[in-house]
Amino acid sequence: MKQLRFYFDVISPYAWMAFERLPLALQGISHEVRWQPVLFAGLLEHHGQLGPAEIAPKREWTYRQAGWLARRLGLPMQRPAVHPFNPLPLLRLAVACAGPQGTPNRWVCETLFRHVWTSGENPEDPARLPDLVARLAPRRDPGSVEVKEALRAATADAAARGVFGVPTIEVDGRLFWGLDSLEMLREYLLGDPWFDGPGWEDAGLWQPGSVRRRRGAGPGQGESA
Repeated sequence: MKQLRFYFDVISPYAWMAFERLPLALQGISHEVRWQPVLFAGLLEHHGQLGPAEIAPKREWTYRQAGWLARRLGLPMQRPAVHPFNPLPLLRLAVACAGPQGTPNRWVCETLFRHVWTSGENPEDPARLPDLVARLAPRRDPGSVEVKEALRAATADAAARGVFGVPTIEVDGRLFWGLDSLEMLREYLLGDPWFDGPGWEDAGLWQPGSVRRRRGAGPGQGESA
């Protein structure tokens, strides 16, 4: 049985769509999935990246493409009233619902994703949170120091493993990033020999011909070759 870990933040429409489509991608494959909440903004900060919503043209494209993809996949997406939003209360609620294995179950994650992506309402509206908490009945206090630290630790651990975005699926120490990697993940799990050859292994050996200078970089940092 393959053990998979699905890294997600409810702020991402692609994470939601990948969550909904993952059972189809894994059909016929013996597996177990652990659903790992992480703070996408924390991953971006760790890797020195801007988020899609922080670049105006990219933000507009993201919303257009996400809407088209949801329609194509037959998913009932209604864009939330505000986006981006602060996902921390929802992520902490997910962590607070974690079971004996340390991660929430699929139903908890489904409820949180649909709270954001199928209602058309404001995901961080404080008036909606008590009902959500009552439905999920967390094992721990979502506002506790213990839960907050668990989310920070999970995000840091994900970054240390090379996770840079959501959704990311980890299996056998390999990372598959993005909704569009589900087909690639399935081929790997079915034993496609490509994954044991240079197509996978040599990806990190490619040498950059130039490196863009970062704003604020000192001499010798980020200079083009």
